Amino acid sequence: MTTDAKSRLVGVVLAGGLSRRMGGGDKGLAAMGAATMLDEVLRRIVPQVGRVVLNANGDRARFARFGCDVVPDTVDGFVGPLAGILAGMRWASVNVPSASHVLSVSSDAPFLPADLARRFVEALEREPGRIAMAASGGELHPVIGLWPVDLADDLEGALREGVRKVLAWTDRHGTVAVPFAMMSAGLETFDPFFNANTPEELDEARRILALGAA
Repeated sequence: MTTDAKSRLVGVVLAGGLSRRMGGGDKGLAAMGAATMLDEVLRRIVPQVGRVVLNANGDRARFARFGCDVVPDTVDGFVGPLAGILAGMRWASVNVPSASHVLSVSSDAPFLPADLARRFVEALEREPGRIAMAASGGELHPVIGLWPVDLADDLEGALREGVRKVLAWTDRHGTVAVPFAMMSAGLETFDPFFNANTPEELDEARRILALGAA
C-alpha cells in the first residue's frame, strides 16, 4: 500500500459500548501484561493508517494518555457499532478532507493483523464502492471493516430509521469478505480477530499474549 493510500485512511477504534458481559467499564482499559488491550490495538493499527481516533462516550479524559482524538457517538442512545463508525466518518470528513475510508476495529480485539488495511484496500480496488469486512475461520467479523466515508449520510439515515444490525445496513451496499489465516503464538494457533468480551476471554487474551503473539 502506498503512502498516499495510507494517508487517506482514518482508523476508528470502537470503544463506545457498555461492556455488559465484562461487568461494565471500558474493556479497552483492561490490563494485558504491562499494557492494556487498547495499547495492543493501537500498536497494531496506528502504523496502517494516516490518523486514528477513538470512538467513546462519556469523560474523554480517561483516554488522554493515548494521544488520540476521542469522538462520541453522533446518534444518541448507545445504538451499537454502526454509530461509532458513523462518528468516525463524520470526524474524518471534517479533519481529514482527503480521507476516502475509515478502518473500524474493536478496542477488545488485541491481535489484529499487520496487513489488515493493505488487504482491505486491495480488495476494494478489485471491487470498488463496496465495504470490506474481515473474515477468519469461516466467520465474518462485521465491526472490523473498511467503510467509504461518502456513505455517512446514508448510514445516519438508516440509524435514525432504527437499523441496528451491521449486516442489515451493509447488505444494501455490498460487502467483500476478506479472509485472514489463523496466527501463531508459541506452538498454538489463534484467531487474529479474537475479542475479549468476558473476564474469561480476557484471561485467554492474556495467555495468548504471554505465548508471544506479535
